Amino acid sequence: MDLLSGTYIFAVLLACVVFQSGAQEKNYTIREEMPENVLIGDLLKDLNLSLIPDKSLTTPMQFKLVYKTGDVPLIRIEEGTGEIFTTGARIDREKLCAGIIVDTHCFYEVEVAVLPDEIFRLVKIRFLIEDINDNAPLFPATVINISIPENSAINSRYAVPAAIDPDTGINGVQNYQLIKGQNIFGLDIIETPEGEKMPQLIVQKELDREEKDTYVMKVKVEDGGFPQRSSTAILQVSVADTNDNHPVFKEDEIEVSIPENAPVGSSVTQLHATDADIGENARIHFYFSSLVSSVAKRLFHLNSTTGLITVKEPLDREESPNHKLLVLASDGGLMPARAMVLVNVTDVNDNVPLIDIRYIINPINGTVVLSENAPLNTKIALITVTDKDADHNGRVTCFTDHEVPFRLRPVFSNQFLLETAAYLDYESTREYAIKLLASDAGKPPLNQSSMLLIKLKDENDNAPVFTQPFISLSVPENNSPGTQLTKISATDADTGRNAEIHYLLGIDAPSEFNLDHRTGILTAVKKLDREKQEKYSFTVLAKDNGMPSLITNATVLVTILDQNDNSPVFTHNEYNFYVPENLPRHGTVGLITVTDPDYGENSAVTLSILDANDDFTIDPQSGVIQPNISFDREKQESYTFNVKAEDGGRVSHSSTAKVTINVVDVNDNKPVFVVPPSNYSFELVSPSANPGTVVFTVVAIDNDTGMNAELHYSIVGGNTKGLFMIDQTTGNITLKEKCVLADLGLHKLLVKAKDLGQPDSLFSVINVNLFVNESMTNATLIYELVRKNIEIPVTQNVETTHTSSPSSDYVKIMVAIVAGTITVILVIFITAVVRCRQSPHLKAAQKNKQNSEWVTPNPENRQMMMMKKKKKHTPKNLLLNFVTIEEAKADDADNDRNTVTLDLPVELEEQTMVKYNWGTTPTTFKPDSPDLAQHYKSASPQPAFQIQPETPLNLKHHIIQELPLDNTFVGCDSISKCSSSSSDPYSISECSYPVTNIKTPVSVHTRLTWGISSRMLQQSTATAPYIGHGLSPLGCRS
Repeated sequence: MDLLSGTYIFAVLLACVVFQSGAQEKNYTIREEMPENVLIGDLLKDLNLSLIPDKSLTTPMQFKLVYKTGDVPLIRIEEGTGEIFTTGARIDREKLCAGIIVDTHCFYEVEVAVLPDEIFRLVKIRFLIEDINDNAPLFPATVINISIPENSAINSRYAVPAAIDPDTGINGVQNYQLIKGQNIFGLDIIETPEGEKMPQLIVQKELDREEKDTYVMKVKVEDGGFPQRSSTAILQVSVADTNDNHPVFKEDEIEVSIPENAPVGSSVTQLHATDADIGENARIHFYFSSLVSSVAKRLFHLNSTTGLITVKEPLDREESPNHKLLVLASDGGLMPARAMVLVNVTDVNDNVPLIDIRYIINPINGTVVLSENAPLNTKIALITVTDKDADHNGRVTCFTDHEVPFRLRPVFSNQFLLETAAYLDYESTREYAIKLLASDAGKPPLNQSSMLLIKLKDENDNAPVFTQPFISLSVPENNSPGTQLTKISATDADTGRNAEIHYLLGIDAPSEFNLDHRTGILTAVKKLDREKQEKYSFTVLAKDNGMPSLITNATVLVTILDQNDNSPVFTHNEYNFYVPENLPRHGTVGLITVTDPDYGENSAVTLSILDANDDFTIDPQSGVIQPNISFDREKQESYTFNVKAEDGGRVSHSSTAKVTINVVDVNDNKPVFVVPPSNYSFELVSPSANPGTVVFTVVAIDNDTGMNAELHYSIVGGNTKGLFMIDQTTGNITLKEKCVLADLGLHKLLVKAKDLGQPDSLFSVINVNLFVNESMTNATLIYELVRKNIEIPVTQNVETTHTSSPSSDYVKIMVAIVAGTITVILVIFITAVVRCRQSPHLKAAQKNKQNSEWVTPNPENRQMMMMKKKKKHTPKNLLLNFVTIEEAKADDADNDRNTVTLDLPVELEEQTMVKYNWGTTPTTFKPDSPDLAQHYKSASPQPAFQIQPETPLNLKHHIIQELPLDNTFVGCDSISKCSSSSSDPYSISECSYPVTNIKTPVSVHTRLTWGISSRMLQQSTATAPYIGHGLSPLGCRS
């Protein structure tokens, strides 16, 4: 079982190797003499080609029978299906396998190519020809003569020539019969070691020559085929005189070898036979048996007397490699001696190799026509090389004599496939004469050659080629339509229709051009204008007539040459320039831009000013206009002249344009206030006026024009309480809120008028004095107050830009609330601490109140003073003042600046100023701190003033009065220690108080209230006019 499995596996592997190599073998068995169109086999199924994986085949699968030119094949194959059928040619085994003696098998071989090349297979088909009984056995002659001695014993045997049947096996000779033996003779059949059946005649009765010397009978021979075939011959037996001894060969079987090139007459072998008789009975005669083939009898000669076998004709091992010579030696008796001479003809390298070309691609007139696009490994022919010689002399190699794009690939023994080994190119080589050489291995070797012609078929595999892949040409503009520009040419390496070229314009070609399809002449069919288009770039096509056609393109660049056919063109027909009146002489007024559609010198434009204008110059190339004069808008507002532009063409062209230069006003004038006419004027405001009432209108003018004269009004100082607001456009000052009693008095507003000039605006400010009162009974006093108020500087509000977002405003509000809360807590705490520490001093101050000199201008505060006097526990000599810090509200339309005020308590010991040592107390203010008293005066709606010493002392004014915290002003006499000794107007180093020093990062406006000496109280009568006229300098809030 293991042996069978191993054999099966080996067979499968061998089949796989053969399959992968592209060569296969297939055996079929057929009977000879088969009729036409008999199905023998199916290669598609028998070779399992249907199991080949699906591939993208260029052509359908094809089976092509490969046979030698001139041969008539015995079979045919359906190319599409692979079915094998018989043809009308006769299949005769005896003819196909003539000369075969030992081997009884007869084969007929053909090759089949399986196409296309993607699945190429070369299949060798071997047909085993089965013998049929189509031949009858025949005796060598129709009459057979033999001689038998009369004294032959009963059962003696004598040879009868055997019959020959070309058929084999059962269809060969099987039986002999003796007809009309007359009971004297019988017939027996013996079989030789070679399997031949030999008839022998048997003597059954005694013979008597004198009684009867001749017997005539018939011998019949039969084969074993169906139907059975037979033949007969006349057997004539002669009874001869007695011959007691038979000839005897020295050797019954002899084997000799002789080269096939042995010359005629050469000795093959010498036979030796003896006979014991004497005389005529001892004379031996040698001759060939009737079983010796006619070929052997033709090639060899047997000397009948000497028994010497010689070469009669030239031997040819390739025709008959061995010969069987059955030699008989007879002394005239009835029983000749037999000797078998086996002659082996040894090989001599006397045959050149044979080259058999069997075409896979059918030739035309002996030439294979092959497409130049044939893929690699395209099978062309099956080359079979043979050599009739043996061994080394018959070993043949095949090759080509020079380098060609073809190769011979071995497939079977001594068989090669001629196939393409490289890509073919008709344009480089159009045909090949392949010389096939076959050489054997003999010494010396013999060679054979054969020519195979291959002619390539041109395919359209070459696209046209332009002589210039990039064609550049120049054409003057304004050409005549139909002007020939150039001739475009291309070549094609192919031949015939594949080389015929048509010229075409690409799809990107403009309509201005035309290309002749046949000649390739490019013409301009329209008038070209360089100013419309300077260059044309398009493609031209060259298309051949192949199937399919091939196309090549080239780029054509047409450059249009300029001609001076255009005048210079100004960008505007009229130019208007605006220059400031302060433009310096030789400054730049403007730029004139001129274009010329032409090119080169034709577009080189020169500018000039016409009308002999000396006020201005123009650069001829750049077009920059510069003044030679200084501008004054008040003298002349505009200038007009013409500019000429001329090109540099051979025949020049020119054009003109109008230029107007307008002198533009410069913001060089500040606004001038018309109303109020001066800082000293004032306006009466009724305290009963409702909010929104226009109380005054500010009017200013600006000598400039345009935006430089457009004004915006704003309140930038004063208006500390924010009682008034101003319209920024009209200048109307309106009452913001209802006036209260404390608002009576003079209010100073610092109004700013700002123009909208660019880049820098100019402004002016003026004092607007508004006197809030029911009536105006003493105008002189009011003018005096205004005059004094002018001398006090007004603190302007700090301008800020509202760029904060709502979120940042929210943060500011929260910070302000937290800061305010902390401040209130801190003030309460400090006040409590100071009050506790000041209690002992209050009693001492009570005793010295006679020496205290306080000014109380407002008589309405007397009742309050009396109430404080009655309250014994209330410190009378203590004066509290607050520093107020206020943040301007965002909704104040008349004030866009932020003013921050902080209210803090300040404690002052109630000491007489005469007794208080101002110089010994260290200051609590920094040297660079502002004069808070002066600052307060500037923030007050009424001017601060000095109380003169002429006022007599009135004891009723000795009462301590607690002044209003937000509208208090005081004065100092010339000898008061409270005056600053520093040169810095904001320094009060000698007016320091022993209070807590408070530092804050915001702008602090501190209002101080201090004591006044008794001498100053005597001057309080100077305030009587104010009181009498309803004025309350200390009663109005600032």
